[in-house]
This record gives sequence, C-alpha cells and structure tokens, in this order.
Amino acid sequence: MAEKTRNVLFLCTANSARSILAEAILNRMGKGRFKAASAGSRPGGAVNPHAVALLDRLGHDTAGLRSKSWDEFAGAGTPPFDLIVTVCDNAAGEACPVWPGRPATAHWGIADPARATGAAADIAAAFAEAYRLLSLRIQAFVDLPLDTLDGPALKAKLAEIGRLAGATEKARKGI
Repeated sequence: MAEKTRNVLFLCTANSARSILAEAILNRMGKGRFKAASAGSRPGGAVNPHAVALLDRLGHDTAGLRSKSWDEFAGAGTPPFDLIVTVCDNAAGEACPVWPGRPATAHWGIADPARATGAAADIAAAFAEAYRLLSLRIQAFVDLPLDTLDGPALKAKLAEIGRLAGATEKARKGI
C-alpha cells in the first residue's frame, strides 16, 4: 500500500528566510512522502535573497518559493495539514488561524539569519547555519515512524526535535 503524503506548513513572521528554507529542505528530504509549504503571519513580500542564493547553490528548486500569508492556507478548499511547525519565536506566540483538519503542532525555533550583520561571509554563514539546523530537525522528523506514533507520542517526539542543537530558549523550554 502506498504511504500517505503528509502536508506540512512551516510558519515564520515574514516568511522570507527560515520557513522558506524549511519548505525547500522538506520537499527534497521528504521524497514525495511529504508536501511542504511555508507562510508568514506578516509576510515580508519577498524571499530573502541570501536564502535563495543558498538554496540555489545547494541545488534546490527555488522557482515556486515566495513570501505569502498564512491566510492562504486557512480558508475553505485548502488541503488539510498534518503538521504545522513554527520556526521563529514570534510566530509561535501569535494567535494562528484555525487550521482545517486539526494538525499536530510544533515549535522548532532557531535564530533568524536575516538579522545577521557584517561582511557578506558572515551573513552567508548565518544562513548556512540556519539551513544546517533546520536540516537536522527535518531529517529527525522524516525518520520518525509516523504510522506507529499516537498523538501524545508524536507531540513528545516533535518537542524533542525542537530542542535539538541551536534551539532558541523558547523552543528549548517547549513554549
């Protein structure tokens, strides 16, 4: 029997860097088992060019990536999500829309690479680190035996993933 494709939505405030990176990473790592999307509570209107440059350099398809509102995914006719993941502390603290299908939720907060300053190499390093940290979390998620985990077990595993190396204080505390 074919495995169900699971829909995952990554949320961040501006939907310009971390959530975009996560979307691209899961769509590659998930190999058809997962369909990732990303959105923001207050989208910035454009994907951060450093995120696009990194994804292009790593061979990701960036053609369809864009900064968009989470409202696009909360209305009637949108596919139900199996998991909603916040990747920034601000989005984790906001009142989210009611998502169709009552998805599982998780907070995997990491530092915002878009706030990096300094030389071009410093900024590129911040984006590379965000990519690495998100990749660790997404690989741990992809490796979960999702068909065998009940709701509480899945919630515990998702929280554990959120506390991996590089987690923000809010993610470490499970807030």
